[in-house]
Amino acid sequence: MQIPLSTRSPRASSGFVMFGPLRLKCALGRTGVSVAKFEGDGATPTGRFRLLRVYYRPDRLSRPKTQIPIFALRSTDGWCDATDDRNYNRHVRLPYPASHERLWRTDSLYDIIVVMDYNITSRRQMRGSAIFIHVVRAGYKPTLGCVALSRPDLLRLIACCNSNTEIQIGGSPQRGRRGLR
Repeated sequence: MQIPLSTRSPRASSGFVMFGPLRLKCALGRTGVSVAKFEGDGATPTGRFRLLRVYYRPDRLSRPKTQIPIFALRSTDGWCDATDDRNYNRHVRLPYPASHERLWRTDSLYDIIVVMDYNITSRRQMRGSAIFIHVVRAGYKPTLGCVALSRPDLLRLIACCNSNTEIQIGGSPQRGRRGLR
């Protein structure tokens, strides 16, 4: 299954995920979408990306229904964003010596995380890290490069997905770029 995500323009920080007959509003990176994503640019990468795995906060919600491999988050879960580290753009256990993002957050953004295959299978330094689908901030405020949906919409979406599901961000769903592959 392929899930198209469209925007009104490349600089738009919001868009829509087309899911069957539904049109789900989403927040995108503060600088819009980009075919030339790099670390810290605030852009959501364009391309077609497989949904690799889901993480969720077991203290805040029951295990979501999905056919994507799913894991309960722990307070020691992190994601390395140090461009010169061997675990750049990889899940890590905390404490971790290099720069990282803590996945167990006090806010609700990472109550559900869907890891997209952006810069993971074919990893390149400085091309961006921690590009997820996660829960949106109030008011659909822009992300730092992720795709963010309301919690009910995200739960509805992943319930119909499996590990072969791909999200197509920008471009034509049939002829889109394959990201960094």
